[in-house]
Amino acid sequence: MAQGHKFQDLEETGESLVAFINSSQPEKLRQVKVEHQALFDQHMETRKIVTHILTDMAQIEERVGQRLLDMQEEKKCRDVELESLEEQLRQCTAKSQITDSEIQLLQRELESLRNTENDLETLQNEVDEDTTEIIPSAVYVAQVYYLITRIKWEYNTQPNILKGVHYGADLATPINVDISSRSRGDVSDQLWGFVSSEW
Repeated sequence: MAQGHKFQDLEETGESLVAFINSSQPEKLRQVKVEHQALFDQHMETRKIVTHILTDMAQIEERVGQRLLDMQEEKKCRDVELESLEEQLRQCTAKSQITDSEIQLLQRELESLRNTENDLETLQNEVDEDTTEIIPSAVYVAQVYYLITRIKWEYNTQPNILKGVHYGADLATPINVDISSRSRGDVSDQLWGFVSSEW
């Protein structure tokens, strides 16, 4: 804008100069007019060039400014995206740590279950061995007792109750003895009382 005022001042000065010369010699006036016109034409051409340059500069500044704004907006988007990725990474890391802990816990539980299974298998083998050896002998002993005493016992009774049936020669006699209120000798005598002494 300051250059515009300077050009305007120059024009006004030129016009004043022309007016002054008009009142003087005509030959010099024509020469000054021609020079003034050439100066004015040069001034207009310069003004046109400067205006074009200023317009180009304004457009360049606008494009650069817009590009800068776009880059700033893109940077904000990238920052938001980066924060989101960092948060996802933190969450994935936390989940991974939790998963690792859960895997370790499950591995310990699996190892414990394997140990328990091995213990149960060992116990089962021992029980199988005992069953193979003891049960037949227990059955044999029970059969011998029955042949001697003729008493058939019930096994699903309370711990302090003896229940069964004595099969005598003519009569079957039920047995129901509470051993918690009697001595072992009394119980033994009562049971031996069922056994016949005749051979």
